[in-house]
Amino acid sequence: MRIKPWREAKKQWLWVIFGTVAATIAAVLLFMNFSTAEKKIERRIERLYTIDDPRFAYELGMLLGPAFTQGNKVVDLQNGDRIFPAMLEAIRGARSSVNFETYIYWSGEIGKQFADALSERAKAGVKVHVLLDWVGSAKVDDDYLRTMRDAGVRIEKFHPPHWSHLGRMNNRTHRKLLVVDGNVAFTGGVGIAPQWTGDAQDPEHWRDSHYRVEGPVVAQMQSVFLDNWIKVTGGVLLGPAYFPPQPPRPVGPSAAQMFSSSPSGGAESMQLMYLLSITAASRTIDLSAAYFVPDEMASRALVAAMKRGVRLRIVVPGEHIDSETVRKASRARWGDLLAAGAVIAEYQPTMYHCKVLIVDGVLVSVGSTNFDNRSFRLNDEATLNVLDAAFAQRQTAIFEADLAKARRVTHAQWLQRPRTERLMEHVASLIGNQL
Repeated sequence: MRIKPWREAKKQWLWVIFGTVAATIAAVLLFMNFSTAEKKIERRIERLYTIDDPRFAYELGMLLGPAFTQGNKVVDLQNGDRIFPAMLEAIRGARSSVNFETYIYWSGEIGKQFADALSERAKAGVKVHVLLDWVGSAKVDDDYLRTMRDAGVRIEKFHPPHWSHLGRMNNRTHRKLLVVDGNVAFTGGVGIAPQWTGDAQDPEHWRDSHYRVEGPVVAQMQSVFLDNWIKVTGGVLLGPAYFPPQPPRPVGPSAAQMFSSSPSGGAESMQLMYLLSITAASRTIDLSAAYFVPDEMASRALVAAMKRGVRLRIVVPGEHIDSETVRKASRARWGDLLAAGAVIAEYQPTMYHCKVLIVDGVLVSVGSTNFDNRSFRLNDEATLNVLDAAFAQRQTAIFEADLAKARRVTHAQWLQRPRTERLMEHVASLIGNQL
């Protein structure tokens, strides 16, 4: 009669041991997925020069790599009605190669248009390589992928789940890159999904910006694509189909630099770029931020800039946002910025997905990077820096048009928000370093 209770006790202990082991493994995997092996920037960066000082561009190139190149042409494309036709035109005109990397690729008419254009070029003998994030492309119809593969398109997924690398499930490629013939490239914020079509005319059609690039910096954009292509496939794409001879004359007036970051190397590059730019600012900082969750160091750098007379304006999403948790975590951190004089305004018409930094009417930084820890430390990101006063002037005009459609939040309004709202924001802010 005593054997049965003993067996039951043994069984219970085995379940306790099993549960403890499983919980420990889950905790380890969770820690591995929300951290990197690299040291985090912890100390305030000393202000040694301004954006106008040639040493700024020189040291930014040396710290982040590669260096700024001269003679580039960068054209902004606002919203899907102008972005997608330009991208599709470039693909359809490809003669040697198309390299395409994106986070979001979903089903829908625009996804089919890209699949058809890429397939047609592959059938024509163009080398077409597509790199899709495994998470971001989960909503794409398999028929699209099958059509492309049957046509000769080489499609790879970034970090699909596998027992051998469970510790990197949270590391996604958030880069948005299209490079055609090694001569023209695109980067910015759009994904391939219905939300990005149209002209931001209603909440179902998002506000976003993308950029068409020509000149020597395209080779740098190509190398950023190849960085992840090599990680995924182990293959290296070389030759004039990808790196053609540079044009003998400048194609435009802009100095430009394309750099990348990844938890597997250079995880702090993005945050370092933002901190260096904010610290060097003398007059103005305009920030379009789809997801704005600054950490303590970034907030201190922005407050310090305002204390030396820099005007800070930030446009973020309003009620139309795809992550209410991010919005709450963001609003929880506005207090010191608003108290120091920052203008923070919430875009009203639709989801605001732009990612643009403009400093002192000279530097413009665009690409896939959000102003949050996920972009700074967890995702693979890519950013294009442009030094060109005329280009910056146009981007400032676009920013101000967006600002005119945004509702400003004053410090007094922020202080008066209801207790329940504050509590929810505080809870969201606790996981802010994972957003």
